[in-house]
Amino acid sequence: MAEELARSDRRLMIDCAAVLLDLGRPEAALSHATALRLWGLPARRALLPDTLLLTHPSLYRKGKGFTVRRAPLGPGDVERRGPLRLTTPARTLVDIARQWPVEDAVVAMDAALLRKRVDAADLAAAVAAARSWPGAPRAARAAGLADGRAESPLETRGRLRLLGARLPTPQLQVEIRSGGRLLGVADAWFDAAAVAIEFDGRIKYTDPWRGRDPGQVLWEEKRREDDMRALDIRFVRLADEDVGPGWPAVETRVRALLARPGPAVRRFTATPRTRGVLRAG
Repeated sequence: MAEELARSDRRLMIDCAAVLLDLGRPEAALSHATALRLWGLPARRALLPDTLLLTHPSLYRKGKGFTVRRAPLGPGDVERRGPLRLTTPARTLVDIARQWPVEDAVVAMDAALLRKRVDAADLAAAVAAARSWPGAPRAARAAGLADGRAESPLETRGRLRLLGARLPTPQLQVEIRSGGRLLGVADAWFDAAAVAIEFDGRIKYTDPWRGRDPGQVLWEEKRREDDMRALDIRFVRLADEDVGPGWPAVETRVRALLARPGPAVRRFTATPRTRGVLRAG
């Protein structure tokens, strides 16, 4: 996984190496939000401190541009990548989940699962190891909500809104096919009502996947939506603002759609994928 750090901020890596060298404590490891950034996992800027964060088994210290927190570090909690010692992805995720809002922790966990930085067993083991630490119940809750099929932070946030509203639990990444042809993949799917939800971030249009231009993306979406609507599938498209301030209206709309059953005769199949697709440029 050497390429993981290569994709991270070079300036951050240089600063981290300098702090470790200056600290002169071989047991110390970069941790929390600093390790999260080094692993290339998403976080809201407001949650990222201005100082570098480290963990040491017996030392607490604040210095210029860094803070060392005292906490146990087991043999399996630390990895070395080049000149850097940092907490493993699983330990990093549990550390931030003990302190951050659950939604932000689940966003990071979903991304780590999607990118195969961790698996469910890794997260479960890290949660169990921290069960007596402050914030452990919060971390356990976040891990229980994590799902590696979410392909963007928006999908994670939208899924949590649906669950928080006590709506039926949707299936994720569901392939809709008719006549053997793949019509589309619903980010969230309510099977009984045949309601498909797609979460659309702005980047989908400003930086389309696989080199497509924005006009092509819009045209393809219109065609596949028309195809699905012709099969009596109801379709809801949600953007960032819809899972933020606009959520009450969205919830009302989704509830109304789910109150009506889907078509009595189905001319399509709906099959959930076991994993999400990592969309690189």
